Amino acid sequence: MILGTRFGEYGGCFVPETLIPALEELEEAYRTIVPDPSFQKELSGYLTEFAGRETPLTLCRNISQDLGCRVYLKREDLLHSGAHKLNNALGQALLAKYMGKKRLIAETGAGQHGVATAIAGAVTGLPVDVYMGDVDIERQAPNVARMKLFGARVIPASSGTRTLKDAVNEALRDWTGNVRDTHYLIGSVVGPHPFPSLVRDFQRVIGTETRVQVLEREGRLPDAIVACVGGGSNAIGMFHPFLDDDVALYGVEAGGEGEGGRTGATLCKGSPGTLHGAYSYLLQDNYGQVAESHSVSAGLDYPGVGPEHSMLRDSSRVTYSSVTDREALDACLYLSRREGILPALESSHAVAYARNLAMSLDRDQVMVISLSGRGDKDLATVMEYAGVQV
Repeated sequence: MILGTRFGEYGGCFVPETLIPALEELEEAYRTIVPDPSFQKELSGYLTEFAGRETPLTLCRNISQDLGCRVYLKREDLLHSGAHKLNNALGQALLAKYMGKKRLIAETGAGQHGVATAIAGAVTGLPVDVYMGDVDIERQAPNVARMKLFGARVIPASSGTRTLKDAVNEALRDWTGNVRDTHYLIGSVVGPHPFPSLVRDFQRVIGTETRVQVLEREGRLPDAIVACVGGGSNAIGMFHPFLDDDVALYGVEAGGEGEGGRTGATLCKGSPGTLHGAYSYLLQDNYGQVAESHSVSAGLDYPGVGPEHSMLRDSSRVTYSSVTDREALDACLYLSRREGILPALESSHAVAYARNLAMSLDRDQVMVISLSGRGDKDLATVMEYAGVQV
């Protein structure tokens, strides 16, 4: 039976009755299959031999000199597919296969989760349908092409704002009608229990590796860790192994157009409510209707956030802030030109915040930035901003 696991007051399982059996089945699989040594061995094989784990921890020598502290990047951009999303996609696809499911569906905004799911489906032999908002299909055309080349079908979400929120809505409708043979491969730490915990556990590899790597390089834990937050999977994957340590954790949301303008800063600007099956912070109007979100980065353009992040916000264990579209674009150019690394616009939000945070750190202090993905998918947006012509 669904236990309604919560993170403090957040989380839960607010879904149509038709989905309860599927969630109970998934919870049982999460509790019994995922910890099984045979499952873990097979997943570890995929992550190392296929995906390319462990990913490097890169010391940014030029930026460290600029900012006056030791700056490292956790290089999830070097994972196969170009982003952290593959950790979770491989884990859930393999779990679905162990459960006897015959089809995968997914939602995507920036397209990286869609690409990762298409790859995982190809590897495990499961057909994939990906829901994606019309707006995101247009601005993330390279990833749409990749999904199709990997054999996935991309289904437009044409209602509402035609972005990630609406893609999630369409995926949930599909799953409601096809729960018997279909697994909904949620891409972030959002949605009803057990998804927030399941996705976090598949992404914990980021922070677990970082912990070992920093200790090897510096002989101690970092002073600060910075990660971008949309739904929040890369951030919670990085933060979770450090929650009990004396390490300052910073989550960076999409400030969008800045004060008074459109935003995607759910934890900074939102309030608690229910969205997509869970109680968490979200952007909403005075009547409780979900508000339109905005970010230059499609992966942060979501009006909700994971319930565990909501708990960590209220407890003040993690400091959540936001940076604007312009600040993120400037940070993308800065990292590209100073270190020869092109970050995704999502990750660029973390880089932008880190540039300011560094002013409060000493030269011998250590900061780690979670570089959640590479910026190939954002080239058109960044080149237009920079005034670069081909």
